[in-house]
Amino acid sequence: MAEKTAKKTSKTAGKENKKNTLIIVESPAKAKTIEHYLGTGYTVKASMGHLIDLPKSRMAIQIDKNFEPEYITVRGRAKLLKELQKDAKNSSHVFLASDPDREGEAIAWHLNNALKEKTTADIKRVVFNEITANGVKEGVKHPREIYESLVNAQKARRVLDRLVGYNLSPLLWKKVKNGLSAGRVQSVALRLICEREKEVEDFIPEEYWSLDADFSKGKNKFTAQLVQYKGVKPELKNKDAVNEIIKEIQNCECKVLDIKETEKTVRPKPPFTTSTLQQAAANRLGFTSRKTMQIAQRLYEGVQIGSTRVGLITYMRTDSVRISQTAINDVREWIEKNFPEDLPAEKIEYSSEKNAQDAHEAIRPTYVKYTPDSVKEYLTREELRLYSIIWERFVSSQMNNAKSKTSSVDIQVGDALFRVSASRLSHKGFYNVIKTLSSKEEITGNLPALKAGEVLSSGSFYPEQHFTQGPARYTDASMVKTLQEKGIGRPSTYAPIISVLLDRYYVTRNNKQLVPTMLGKIICKILIESFPDVINVQFTSEVENNLDKVEQDELVWNNMIADFFEPFKKRVEEVMESQESLKGTLDEPTDEVCEKCGRPMLKKLGRFGYFLACSGFPECHNTKSVPLAKCPRKGCDGYIVARKTKGRGKEFYGCTNYPECTFISHFKPIDVYCPKCNWFLVEKYDKKNGSYKSCINPDCDYLHSADEAVAAEAAGEFARANKADKESKEAKNE
Repeated sequence: MAEKTAKKTSKTAGKENKKNTLIIVESPAKAKTIEHYLGTGYTVKASMGHLIDLPKSRMAIQIDKNFEPEYITVRGRAKLLKELQKDAKNSSHVFLASDPDREGEAIAWHLNNALKEKTTADIKRVVFNEITANGVKEGVKHPREIYESLVNAQKARRVLDRLVGYNLSPLLWKKVKNGLSAGRVQSVALRLICEREKEVEDFIPEEYWSLDADFSKGKNKFTAQLVQYKGVKPELKNKDAVNEIIKEIQNCECKVLDIKETEKTVRPKPPFTTSTLQQAAANRLGFTSRKTMQIAQRLYEGVQIGSTRVGLITYMRTDSVRISQTAINDVREWIEKNFPEDLPAEKIEYSSEKNAQDAHEAIRPTYVKYTPDSVKEYLTREELRLYSIIWERFVSSQMNNAKSKTSSVDIQVGDALFRVSASRLSHKGFYNVIKTLSSKEEITGNLPALKAGEVLSSGSFYPEQHFTQGPARYTDASMVKTLQEKGIGRPSTYAPIISVLLDRYYVTRNNKQLVPTMLGKIICKILIESFPDVINVQFTSEVENNLDKVEQDELVWNNMIADFFEPFKKRVEEVMESQESLKGTLDEPTDEVCEKCGRPMLKKLGRFGYFLACSGFPECHNTKSVPLAKCPRKGCDGYIVARKTKGRGKEFYGCTNYPECTFISHFKPIDVYCPKCNWFLVEKYDKKNGSYKSCINPDCDYLHSADEAVAAEAAGEFARANKADKESKEAKNE
């Protein structure tokens, strides 16, 4: 009996001595994928992001102690931290494998400090640029110490943002409205958006015309555009000018004057960085920056492909276009097998941007063999679309150039010169793998075989009215591009910058364009006037460069903060004393009278813009929309206000005198009136022309409105909405 007990004790002791290696990552999905590759001997757990961080309820920066932050265990995460400490105690080694960037290094640093007190295990840092069998096993083979310089760069950013936010926000509470907030980088992005909006509002469209004409050779018909008249480029400012040209040339002979053929080499683009991926996903797929990064994170952490779980792409926060030699060998082998004639003799190398950190590879598929077609049954539609453009961009970047031929034909018709061009790919090259990323402009039609001096038959003329286009509002794609070009933020911050502005209602999305709200404009004006040295592009870019220097151990982070904070704090105190409060001035008296209590209505600013509210609040809670324009109907003294349809809540605009006046518009009025008919202008948007101003009067020849069918449909929606409102009010009164 004693012998059996001794054997049992010996086995138990053996199991205790055989401890696992604990690997801590950020997400459960990533943990599941990594555990699949490493098998026995390893335990993989997820920290769910930061376990130790700055508190949300206070600044927590010890200014008098060299700006040291006060970290706490994140609320609700204490239990998880204790579990990880227990796991670490029972492990022989602990590998901290959070994401390979500043934020990930900071997470690893906090975990190291929390775990080393509870375990004697050897704690090291490992990084995985890709979540594949080779990538994970290679990462585990090269454990290292935590890079303090990366942690300090992340710490400096957090401290700086806290100091700015917690000093500017109270200023806005006191001077504008309670509950507002301001950030260092977001305020600069808001400034860019507001300045662009001012340009859009100031732009006045000018009318111009173009003239196309049909020509034919036998049964082949094609259309050309007027490019010269009497030897100069024509300025067609109105329809009369176009009709005069048509009258002069309509009976003239049509002769081919010249034919030019040019060949152009089209080079493939480099693989994606974070910035270019977000731009392409916005332009091609219609994804927001936040959505793009969320999907990319899932593809990086791992997807179940049949019986195998694999990370499909490399780390998605990078500013480099560098590619590892292993990946180059992989893609060249695939190209040689599938498109041997388009394999270059040598690998193609690309250079990164001047200020790129170059810490990680470009975004690429981990295995080229996983083509979009081969994995589509395992991915959601959105995951497949994003993976497709990443795969196409990477593979095409290592293929031969494409070549296109363009034929340009000049046709003489009296004193007029018409031109038509057509392009075709003479050699597809890298376009062989481009599908989702393909452009409609690659091929622009075919022309019949023509010779100089050949006489053609003429057909109809097509005069068309246009209006000059003003500057385009920022979209997610153009905003990210601008942030990158101006050195504002880094790959990991592009999406959060836009998201914060939207979440705070300083900016809204309208037809995928970023439009500042009235609240955003007011805050931007105060911050720019009061802190011109902080809320500007140059300062923000310099801060990013200094953070890079901290990461490279070339600058002490505390000194960087101290140099900034003293003059900034002094300026905050000056503005707090001198800045006139806008709290009282924002509530504007109006001539409107509350229909419920008879008191005057006030124009107030809320999180969604201006609205009318009864001055008798809190006794009277009556509110209504602010009139946007005068009703243009003759004899009507009403105003146009925003309304919403019942059900889906689609916004439209109608007269306050409904049902006596049934005027309706699906387009939002702006405070500008037509110089010809005095009806209000509206802002419209379409993919071809972008945003443009238009007169709402269908009978006005200055600008044109929507067709009558749309107006009739809108009128019906307006009637139903008013009926619903009326019934609701009657029910409340009862």
